[in-house]
Amino acid sequence: MSTAGTTVTPHITPLQAVWHRPAARKLLLLAAVTAAVAPFAAARGGSGAWPHALTVDLTGPLGRANDWIIDNRDSHWLFLYFFGHISNAIVVSVRAVYVVLLALGWAGVTAGAALLSWRLAGVRAGVTALASFAVCGLLGMWVPTMRTLALMIVAVAASVAVGALLGLAAGLSDRTFRALRPVLDTMQALPAFAYLLPVVLVFGIGVAPAVLATVVYAAPPMARLTALGLRGTDKGVLEAVDSLGATARQRLLTARLPLARRELLLGVNQSIMMALSMAVIASVIGADGLGDRVYQALSTVDVGTALTAGIPIVLLAIVLDRSVGGRPRLWAGVPQGGTGGHNRPPGRTRTATTWVAAAAAVVALGRLTGTSWPSSWTLQIAAPVNRAKDWMVDHLYSGIPGIGGTADAAAHYTAWVLDPLRSGLQALPWWGALTLVAALAWLIGTWRTALTATLSLAAIGVLGRWEPAMDTLSQVLAAVVVTLLLGVLVAVAAARSDRVERLLRPVLDVFQTMPQFVYLIPVVALFGVGRAPAAAAAIVYALPAVVRIVGQGLRQVDPAAMESARSLGATGGQQLRQVQFPLARPQLLLAVNQAVVLVLSVVIIGGLVGGGALGYEVVFGLAQGDLATGLMAGTAIACLGLMLDRVTQPVKAKEAN
Repeated sequence: MSTAGTTVTPHITPLQAVWHRPAARKLLLLAAVTAAVAPFAAARGGSGAWPHALTVDLTGPLGRANDWIIDNRDSHWLFLYFFGHISNAIVVSVRAVYVVLLALGWAGVTAGAALLSWRLAGVRAGVTALASFAVCGLLGMWVPTMRTLALMIVAVAASVAVGALLGLAAGLSDRTFRALRPVLDTMQALPAFAYLLPVVLVFGIGVAPAVLATVVYAAPPMARLTALGLRGTDKGVLEAVDSLGATARQRLLTARLPLARRELLLGVNQSIMMALSMAVIASVIGADGLGDRVYQALSTVDVGTALTAGIPIVLLAIVLDRSVGGRPRLWAGVPQGGTGGHNRPPGRTRTATTWVAAAAAVVALGRLTGTSWPSSWTLQIAAPVNRAKDWMVDHLYSGIPGIGGTADAAAHYTAWVLDPLRSGLQALPWWGALTLVAALAWLIGTWRTALTATLSLAAIGVLGRWEPAMDTLSQVLAAVVVTLLLGVLVAVAAARSDRVERLLRPVLDVFQTMPQFVYLIPVVALFGVGRAPAAAAAIVYALPAVVRIVGQGLRQVDPAAMESARSLGATGGQQLRQVQFPLARPQLLLAVNQAVVLVLSVVIIGGLVGGGALGYEVVFGLAQGDLATGLMAGTAIACLGLMLDRVTQPVKAKEAN
């Protein structure tokens, strides 16, 4: 209302001011719904843990299914003529690749890897490959490395093929994309350990289930990135191709796939990294090679042997990462949407001749130098590493004046952090836990996000795994908090100093590619058996990803904003709190999400070293062949992972509001 040119601002009450804020509006609506529903929920199921009346006992049906599979695995047509052929094809493929690697010999494999890496990514990648394979031989791990490499080649090829086909279908069809998205989300949120029991039950112990479990774990990133690349194709380019009368097949081959090549190569890279991370986990179900050496070392707390076998896994990951990451060189000079000019065939002919000659030279070199790495050219690092470990245990495990030692630190962490947090979560009313999860998910996402997270948590209660899930959740939350604190501190230092960033880069590369099992062995030696070592291993495993993501976010803050803050006299701390952190909020939320997912994956494996809870149930079910226990625990882990993913995964502001 205005009078004589004067505008009168309508009075806004505090309640109206709060209502106009989207986050507050969501919380008020959720509080109203909770206030209306909570009394009925409490009257129906009480205010403690998940009520028994709302659980579904699947032990009987799963037990009967387990018995049927065991009784019919050697006689039913489904196993003989379908699963049996799949298993045989995998075994034959792995053996064929392994025979080829042995035929090439140590010199042939090393030279071939160096040449291929050089061709794909340049001289530096070729030198890295040469040095990496040489180190694998010097450590006396040549044969296990070849076994792991053969298994990984088959697993990665199958993962890329399956992922590319699924991504192609999702990228070309909106309906398929909507159907596959929740499946891929669940598969990526599910820790790798939970995949093992179903494949072991169907395929038994050996190479075939190891490859299949790896494919299930490594295919989703390829599918997701392929779909992302195809769906993100520039519409203007597609319209131009359509105007030229191109068919759907020509449009795919000449426009969409070439424009999506960056996402496709990133998908291949991610599939390789995830497949290698499964190398040790797959050894639990019979996969030979480096992973088996690491897994056997866990039972004797042999840090030296574990490190000797873990280093080649890291080197394989680095070689494959550098080679695929440098792939743009392979695309140099290749025009988009075409096959090249008239002068290309002579160049291609010369290139083919060169590669044939190089392959012949590699084969000849391998035949001349022999199959296995010379035993006189090896270095034994297990003994000195174990002596260093023994010294650390003797001097750090106990007896430190004023501190006590790592054993006392583990006991205090368990008594002061893990136990109270577990007790608090288990004492939280079940309907209160559902409300809290819905609120957290809705604040950073949409009502669909909140519904998915709430239903995932409810499914854990329905399966009767509420208390062990709360135990696992307490371990995850405690480890995530420590990981984020340490990760942000290190990332801030790296973002402010180029020298620190350069020094950290190789360390983070090694720590990110080291298998999870390798971290368990030294922490068990230092902290003993229990929930504390599982948390310590999870922190070390998740820390590099947090440092990378947060550091990248802080370094990519708009320089103009930083310059403006400095011109106003802001201190370094003020710039960090008021400029860098707010502008890097998406990266910070992504770091939280990745920390949760990575910590959960190690906490589950911690069931092998006394972590208990859902991880122990999966391990028990796997060891005893108990489908009911293992599968329900695995499903509960999947639901817990999906819930945590939804609670910590940011959604675009437009979609969320």
